[in-house]
Amino acid sequence: MTLTVAGEPLLAYLLASVRIIAWLSLVPPFAGRAVPAAAKVVLSLGLAFAVIPSVEGGSIPTGTGELLVTTLTQVVVGTALGLVTYILLAAVSAAGGIIDTFGGFQLAQGFDPLSMNMNTVFGKMHQMLAVMILFATGGHLLVLGGLLRTFALLPVGETPHVDGASHVLVTAFGMFFVTAVQIALPLVAVLFVADLGLALLTKVAPHLNAINVMFPAKIGLVLLLLGMSFPVLPEAVSHLVELANEAQASLLGGG
Repeated sequence: MTLTVAGEPLLAYLLASVRIIAWLSLVPPFAGRAVPAAAKVVLSLGLAFAVIPSVEGGSIPTGTGELLVTTLTQVVVGTALGLVTYILLAAVSAAGGIIDTFGGFQLAQGFDPLSMNMNTVFGKMHQMLAVMILFATGGHLLVLGGLLRTFALLPVGETPHVDGASHVLVTAFGMFFVTAVQIALPLVAVLFVADLGLALLTKVAPHLNAINVMFPAKIGLVLLLLGMSFPVLPEAVSHLVELANEAQASLLGGG
């Protein structure tokens, strides 16, 4: 028995997996070192099977030079889609970083071996909560579905249009900052009132050393009122997933 494999569909399948693995290398939680590189490759190859009908719609080049250009294009497209998704999903972690800054925990940074960078206490905590909520609510499936739908908007082998890419990136950054501030705003407001009260206390009683009182008081308030940001996290993560899917579609001219 002889098995034959059509060259063009196989190339389309492999090129689709290249876009997917470029996306997986940036988007949390797949981008972390907790997910081995071999697992990312297997996951990308498995997800590429789901988009075979879509990838066959494009014109797959067979020449060496054109194939290299197409491969590079898929890497760039996957990286751009992953960057937009990463920016939006990182808003929850940024909200924890804002709380650390206003609460006095910014100095207690620690090295995270999974992300290979320095993380603050509540920034890392909010990131872990966001990942848990993402998996608990099935948001990771929605994000992956948004990635797979991009193959219908831009089949493998076609040249992407980058006219509105800058606008999508600017909008994504804007939503990132707005969402991060909205999540951290209740606790930041309480800490601001505490700072204002300590400042007034210094004016009323100058002989008191407000510095000795300020940091313990703010740390106690953060630990006591940290739960104020938790109720909004599920809705925020769901909203960020929707924005990420819309941004991916808009980046390829589909929205």
